Formats: sequence, C-alpha cells, structure tokens
Amino acid sequence: MTPVDERLLMPSPFRALCCALVATLLAASPALADQSTVEQAADPVRVMPLGDSITQGGSIGGYRLDLGTRLRAAGRNVDFVGSLADGPGSMPDRNHEGHPGWTIAQVDANVVNWLRTYTPRTILLHIGTNDMYGSDPAGAPGRLSSLVDKITAQAPGADVFVSTIIPIRFADATVRNYNAAIVPLLRAKAAAGKRVHVVDMYPAVPVADLPDGIHPNAAGYSKMAAVWFTALSSVPGSVGDPQDPGATCTATPRVTGTWNGGFQAEVVVTNPTASTLTGWSVRFTLPGGHTVTQIWGGTASGSVTVTNAAYNGTIGPGASAAFGFIASGSGAAAVGSATCAGA
Repeated sequence: MTPVDERLLMPSPFRALCCALVATLLAASPALADQSTVEQAADPVRVMPLGDSITQGGSIGGYRLDLGTRLRAAGRNVDFVGSLADGPGSMPDRNHEGHPGWTIAQVDANVVNWLRTYTPRTILLHIGTNDMYGSDPAGAPGRLSSLVDKITAQAPGADVFVSTIIPIRFADATVRNYNAAIVPLLRAKAAAGKRVHVVDMYPAVPVADLPDGIHPNAAGYSKMAAVWFTALSSVPGSVGDPQDPGATCTATPRVTGTWNGGFQAEVVVTNPTASTLTGWSVRFTLPGGHTVTQIWGGTASGSVTVTNAAYNGTIGPGASAAFGFIASGSGAAAVGSATCAGA
C-alpha cells in the first residue's frame, strides 16, 4: 500500500489558510526588500560639529541645540556625530567633537582618528579661539590651513564648513587678524577644487552676548546656529534633501563671452512647478584653474555654489531668474552641468 502524506488529510479550510499565509509571505518579500531600500536611502546625514568649548557649548548645548531644531524643522534628516555628548537631557542629538580648551594643534593631532571612526558627510569647524591667547597667535592661520588640508585628505567627499571665530572681548585685534588671514587661505582651497566653504561667524555674535568675554550665552549660540544653517542650506547635499521637498528648480548655464584669460557666463534658474519658489541655490563646476572673480544676481561660495540675491529669490510657477559671473583662468571657457535646489 502506498503511504499517504498526512498533510493531504488536513481539513480543507485549514489547508487553504496555510496556503494563503504562504502566498502572503511570498508576496510580501519584495515589499520588505523595498522597505529596506527606503530605510537605507533615508539614513541621516552625518554632521560633525568640531572645535573647542564654543562647539561643546556647556550645559545648554551651544549652537548645536538651535541648529538641530532648525534642521529638523526644515525636513533635514541629520545625525550629529562625535565622541562627546553634552547639552540638556531633552536635547535630541547631543554628540559632537568640541573639546574645551583645545587648540588647533590638539584637534589636528586627533582628527584623522575621529574622521575614520565617525565618517561624517559634513563638518562644521570653529577653532582657533584658544590659540589667540597662546604663545603663537601669528602662526595660527598656518596651523588651521594644515588642519583643513588633513581633513580634506582624509575625507575628500565631505563638505567642510570652516568659520571665522567669534570675538574675544580682550583680544579683538588678534581675532580680527586671524580671521582676515584664514579667509583667503580657505578660498584658495575651494578654488583648487576642495569642498571647503568659508562661513563668516565673527559678525554674528556681538560682545554683549559673551558673558565671560569668550563664550556665548543662549542668544549668542542661537545667532551662531542661524549662520551655520544658512551656510549648510546653500550647499546642496551637505545636510541631505528635505524629507518633505518643496518646489524644485532647474539651472541652464551658457557662456556669453570669452577673452584671453577668462570668460563671462549666465545661468538661468527656472521654476517648473506649480508652487512659488522662495529661494534657490545652484551648484556647478568650472574648468581647472578657473575661479569666479565677479558675480551679479547671486552670492558665490565654495567651488562653485551660488545662492539667490535678495531681489531674485522668489520665482513664480513657470517663471525664471538669472545670474551672471566672470571667471578668470587659462584654458577653454566652459560651465559644467548645473544642479538647482530650492532653499
């Protein structure tokens, strides 16, 4: 007698239920894979606040508190990273690399290990305050330049936002000299193709917001957060794309004139959506050796990101705005493909 498979003797309703469950699981597999893909795509952008006690921010969380709030409100999915954690317990994201009392050299000695450990996509660097009343403030710009070179060598794909340092009540002239020296050094790195962005923090924080003459109060840190937020928003991808994207835009560049050693170009920004665009930024590349020497209709930073001017940031549905620039350098005139993002 041939053996009978007892599973075939299951009551038919139960057998049907089992088949339905198997079918459901099989059908769900692609969906689960898709869900995993979506979750991976939505991973937060890793941002490293880097510096000294002004980055650490004491018990109030420094600029990181308000910056995190602004980024989340703008739909940006970011994760502050670093070996330290400070700020109020209610602060959603407390990690950073702000080391009280540290100089540029001390950060330089440790930064490669931090970059390897936390692999930030974006770095916010405010450092040099403790060098201003050290033994060699005049050498601080050179030390900062070497530190930035080390960061960009270790993390060439990261956007590095380097700010001028905020005032020191009793060393203002020294701070001003340092800031004036580092800006051209940083701009030269950006012109050479490094993803370095200059952030002018000094004028944002008045001395009245420095209770001890060095460290900001909550109002001062909030002002720092606003400057960081504006800088980050001007560089597409530095803090990801908004999770709830608003209007998008397109950018169409063209060369309008050439001469020996330079050229002039125009970029038309168009809003193809049904919503009004209330701010934009355009990113493009220039031929090697070329730099933007003059611009109108926008503000240039990095290599090269242009944000709207006050008068042409609002673009209605189907409408356009434009900006132009002059680039100097050797070689053929050209503007690489341009990408546009709403602010």
